[in-house]
Amino acid sequence: MAEQNNNKNQNQNQDVNQLLKVRREKLADLQERGKDPFQITKYDVTHHSMEIKNNFDEMDGQTVSIAGRMMFKRVMGKASFCNIQDLQGNIQSYVARDSVGEEDYADFKKYDIGDIVGIEGKVFKTQTGEISVHAEKIVLLSKSLQILPEKYHGLTDTDTRYRQRYVDLIMNAEVKDTFIKRSKVISCIRRFLDGQGFMEVETPMRV
Repeated sequence: MAEQNNNKNQNQNQDVNQLLKVRREKLADLQERGKDPFQITKYDVTHHSMEIKNNFDEMDGQTVSIAGRMMFKRVMGKASFCNIQDLQGNIQSYVARDSVGEEDYADFKKYDIGDIVGIEGKVFKTQTGEISVHAEKIVLLSKSLQILPEKYHGLTDTDTRYRQRYVDLIMNAEVKDTFIKRSKVISCIRRFLDGQGFMEVETPMRV
């Protein structure tokens, strides 16, 4: 039984290592073609996901520019869908070859879950009623060289969640919301105490 578990773990490690190798090969290919995403230092964002969703009646048909981490992608021939997670939440984008161009669409199909992308396009609603962005331009802003936890099960290991808090914030919306509220509370307390003349002092912590 122990030997079977060891073999299973070895196979899983080999699969992960192969996936990581493929991602680095994709990055090398982009760099060779002069499309190194790590050289992009600025991308102008005009709107965020929840801003678009909450004001759809006013923004329907408007051109917007969004950016975020790609959490889902479904390629269907000449047209695809992806889900972009930004500062406020997430929003769907419809990416068609005829809209973004053949070369950019070919690059898009090679993007991985976790990559950070910028999308410019028009706001619309799909036949199923989902508010989306019809991409007219798409650019890879940063290549994710690590693999995110599987979306269905999420990040559940407590030790990993504490040691890799950045992954926990990416995968678990509830955790992110808690940290946002915590940050606002601490900021409010600091402002109040500053106004009362208190001074903040950091002291060593005993373990």
